[in-house]
Amino acid sequence: MPAPSQVVAPPPAAPPAADSTAPQVAAASTDPAKWGRVDADGTVYVRTADGERAVGSWQAGEPAEGLAHFARRFDDIRTEVELLATRLASGSGDPKAAATNAKHIKDGLDEAHVVGDLAGLAARIDHVLANAAVAVDKAKHAREEARAGSVARKQELVEEAERLAEESTQWKVAGDRLRAVLDEWKTIKGVDRKTDEQLWRRFSKARDTFNRRRGSHFADLDRQRATAKSRKQELVEEAERLSNSDDWGPTAGRYKELMLEWKAAGRAPKDADDTLWQRFRAAQDAFFAHRSSVFDERDAEFSDNARKKEELLAEAEKINPADSGLDAARAALHKIQERWEEVGKVPRERIRDLEGRLRAVEERVRTAVEAQWRRTDPEAEARAAQFRERVQQFESQAAKARAAGDKRRAEQAEAQAAQWREWLTAAEQAVASR
Repeated sequence: MPAPSQVVAPPPAAPPAADSTAPQVAAASTDPAKWGRVDADGTVYVRTADGERAVGSWQAGEPAEGLAHFARRFDDIRTEVELLATRLASGSGDPKAAATNAKHIKDGLDEAHVVGDLAGLAARIDHVLANAAVAVDKAKHAREEARAGSVARKQELVEEAERLAEESTQWKVAGDRLRAVLDEWKTIKGVDRKTDEQLWRRFSKARDTFNRRRGSHFADLDRQRATAKSRKQELVEEAERLSNSDDWGPTAGRYKELMLEWKAAGRAPKDADDTLWQRFRAAQDAFFAHRSSVFDERDAEFSDNARKKEELLAEAEKINPADSGLDAARAALHKIQERWEEVGKVPRERIRDLEGRLRAVEERVRTAVEAQWRRTDPEAEARAAQFRERVQQFESQAAKARAAGDKRRAEQAEAQAAQWREWLTAAEQAVASR
């Protein structure tokens, strides 16, 4: 049997081979006299299984012309029936419409004004009607299968939408997918109204659920960002207040804390976040640039101080009590020590070296003094008194320096007092053992 037309989703079937079982109907115009006659008064008859039937009258010309005229009318009907059969066979026609047209033609055959093989044409029409019935049935099954497929696909889309609505937190990806699902939904046809409405209500509910969850998420995010903006505003204002500070250590430490607090505050709205960050960085950069400039100047000053102390050491290391005498050596060392204190601080890494070299000179002079004490016992008391005066002098200087808040100068004076105290102790021991 010819394949029926399919009107829903499946593609049309390929045209089938010719149906060898179909009744064949000869064209009446090739031999009109085989199927009818025209009598002497011009009445046209067609031969049927029940006998002749008058189908018309011909008065315009020769009887053969009239017979041919009615035969062509038959062939027109025959052609219409064959066209219906061809459309059914190719699947390009609507089988219901084909059956309706075929039945209409068959119902009119008994009164048709034609000459031809009416019995054969009736059989051919019955064959077309049978094929149309089969095609209608197949089309029905195809529609049912297409409907089932459409329902199943919409069911899949609904379930996917419901999963996204309940679980997804990838808001942009899920939102794009729901829009794509809606676009596909619109292309799916063939679902009955009741089922379609039920599935649509589920899909619509899923979209609403997703939109509510997404809206709630971004509302919370907006609140968090507003809080972060307020907190970062406070951090920026503090950073700007600190930018002119010259309390280098504590301020640098506070900037590190501010950076950690900035990260902990979270993200503000992008425009505000970028603007606040630029202000924060500008304040921080201003402080560290100022500190770097001051440190550079201080380092340059300390380096120059180190150079000056090296010059003093060059002088001190030339002191030789054996050549210049003890008093001259002590006087020269004392002047160098005073100038040493006036020079000021040196780089931290140079302190040990420079102080060590000066202590070596001081030790050399002290050793020479002790040796002289041992050689000049009669003068021991005078020297002890002199050393005692020097101790008192440096202790007084240390006390004044501490009272003035000059810790460095106080420590230096105390160190010198300690040195002279050692010499005093040696002098007193020399007096005691005389």
